[in-house]
Amino acid sequence: MDNRRLILLLVFSFSMVMLWDGWQKHNHPQAPAATAAAQNGGVPTPGAASPGAAAVPGQSAPVASAAPKAIIRTDVLEAEVSAQGGDIVRLELTQHKATEDHTRNYVLFDKGEKHVYSAQTGLVGNNLPNHKTLFALGASSLDLKDGQDAVTLRLDAPEQDGIKVAKLITFHRGSYQADVSYEVTNGSGAPIAPHAYFQFTRDGKPAEQPGGFGVQTFTGPAFYTDADKYQKVEFSDIASKKAKFVTKAPDGWVAMVQHYFVAGWSPAAGEREFYANQVSSDLYSAGVMVPMAAIAPGQTGKVSVPLYAGPQEQSRLTQFAQGFDLVVDYGWLTIIAAPLFWVLQWLHKLTGNWGWAIILVTIALKALFFPLSAASYKSMAKMKTLAPRLQRMKEQYGDDKMKLQQAMMDLYKREKINPLGGCLPILIQIPVFIALYWMLLGVVEMRGAPWLGWITDLSVKDPYYILPLIMGATSLIQTRLNPAPADPVQAKVMLIMPVMFTFMFLWFPAGLVLYWVVNNTLSIAQQWQINRMIEAGGQTAE
Repeated sequence: MDNRRLILLLVFSFSMVMLWDGWQKHNHPQAPAATAAAQNGGVPTPGAASPGAAAVPGQSAPVASAAPKAIIRTDVLEAEVSAQGGDIVRLELTQHKATEDHTRNYVLFDKGEKHVYSAQTGLVGNNLPNHKTLFALGASSLDLKDGQDAVTLRLDAPEQDGIKVAKLITFHRGSYQADVSYEVTNGSGAPIAPHAYFQFTRDGKPAEQPGGFGVQTFTGPAFYTDADKYQKVEFSDIASKKAKFVTKAPDGWVAMVQHYFVAGWSPAAGEREFYANQVSSDLYSAGVMVPMAAIAPGQTGKVSVPLYAGPQEQSRLTQFAQGFDLVVDYGWLTIIAAPLFWVLQWLHKLTGNWGWAIILVTIALKALFFPLSAASYKSMAKMKTLAPRLQRMKEQYGDDKMKLQQAMMDLYKREKINPLGGCLPILIQIPVFIALYWMLLGVVEMRGAPWLGWITDLSVKDPYYILPLIMGATSLIQTRLNPAPADPVQAKVMLIMPVMFTFMFLWFPAGLVLYWVVNNTLSIAQQWQINRMIEAGGQTAE
């Protein structure tokens, strides 16, 4: 029994260390970088994995905020496109509400209200337009009308040396995916072979963070190829030039990942070059460059790359690109969290409510672990019936610890009791709990999802702390049902633990606390029934 209590204490201590580490990372200030460059990002050059800012020959970049804008509205978003470079400088998701103010829509790409964040593209070659070039807007406002499946904004660059370039951005109905294309007509007397780049430029500030005692989710670039798989890159590593990621590949995509939302470029099959660089003290670019086929004089060439910018909804992510669903951060227990979410989604389709789906998942997990839990509770119930005899042993042997331990082991052997019998279910459920924790923090489907009454958002803390207090009460009841440790110090620790866990759970997402409340309630019912059966039968052995 002492060993079982020790393992519980170690698990509790490890949890506290992990949470403290998350709290430290959350509050640790980032040192400002010394690099200085233009705020709207540098133009990449072919063959450089991490290109720096570069001057654009023969072009004078206008101030981005002063350039004309075009507004495109669909049924799920509103985009603002700047004439400078045709950058998407603001993207409002009309189906998702802002975190702080639910009367406003969520803004992903931003001009500086909370973040500096935009989708930029351009061509690399002599006098070809890039994201600093001033285009002519084909329209100042476009709306997706009833009966239309898509709407396209056309932007024309100034003609240079007989070369005409048009940029086209097409948004689709019911989709967060857009097609960004360039049409290059070569009116010069020589063939040209330009490169096209597609990048995100963003400040290094973290996005909205989940509740959970200082836990911070990843914000930053990510790269994926079939050979190297998913690679996340920290902004700090880009600033210190220590970032490691794939640079050239025949496939793959680049993304800018943040909590609940993501933006990504995914070129069609073919050679591409990935890059990431620091643009200014707190501004970073990450993108992909693809070569265009040589364009002979008098011919027109075209390149098109799809853009996804929206919520991390699994169904949409898997349709966009292979491996794109990996941007959903399940933590280091993805192998458990991913199947859990699949089950949770299936139950949500049956119930229509994520809260009831969580309750059903908890019941299913409890049923799955029932044999282990039953053995554990039976062991603890038998230990409780042995408490008077163990107390007499303590009085008999006094300070002779060796004889006391030997007598206790003999008693356990005679009564066929495993003093560690209650540990295995606890140790097995810890990974499941952590996986469920990261799943509930990471899936956007839980964002803004109500359960009942005062719980209007399962992804954030209970506003009135009712569920954490119920969780604390059930934890205390569960502790009372267990046999008290022989050591008075351990007994006090076991009484303090429910209070400590209640304090921690005050900031946890309501969905996670709901899971723990239901789990505790089922455990209490199961343990009470086993205790009652053993005490009524006067059993102390099998």
